Amino acid sequence: MRNGLRQRIFAWALGRFNQRYEQFVAPYKQRLFAELRGRVVELGPGTGVNLRYLNRDGVQWIGIDPNPFMRPYLLREAERLVMAADCRVGSAYALPMEDASVDAVICTLVLCSIGDQQRVLDEVLRVLKPGGRFVFIEHVAAARGSRLRWVQRLVAPVWRPLLDGCNPCCETGAELERAGFAAVEYEEMVAPLPVVSPQIVGVARKGG
Repeated sequence: MRNGLRQRIFAWALGRFNQRYEQFVAPYKQRLFAELRGRVVELGPGTGVNLRYLNRDGVQWIGIDPNPFMRPYLLREAERLVMAADCRVGSAYALPMEDASVDAVICTLVLCSIGDQQRVLDEVLRVLKPGGRFVFIEHVAAARGSRLRWVQRLVAPVWRPLLDGCNPCCETGAELERAGFAAVEYEEMVAPLPVVSPQIVGVARKGG
């Protein structure tokens, strides 16, 4: 019951107070998502903020989110865009897709809340077709020895339960590089967010 209440509050807050970040990150998302085609799976789509960047005629979109309270916000956004949206409650640890059946996987500010990132990335590789793309925008730990890194470690015990398991100290870039993709390319950026301003944006490609 307590977890359900926290999920409900997080969905409500995300739907109302994320506008500044979305304005900042819009050019990156336009570049990442514009050319995606075919069967596209999004991990943790939340309130549907990424739908506007997709080609509605060229994409069969499926969203997998463990938080059922996100669904009404997402469906409202899909209706506004006149876009078909297959939104399912589920876990990134066990994607309901066959092997090599997906053209692309989207993940934005989700891996930070995953306890076992390699397990999820294994699932991504399993469902991607040969040559398929994993496109991502994720916040990462600040440089070792920096003041921000110290702040991230200090606030982590409170930050994680308040923000749906988000870990401000995650080393997601390194995790992606050792996951088994044929190629991983990303750039660093500084987002207008407290604590989690260091972020990476890029594409990882499956071999084949």
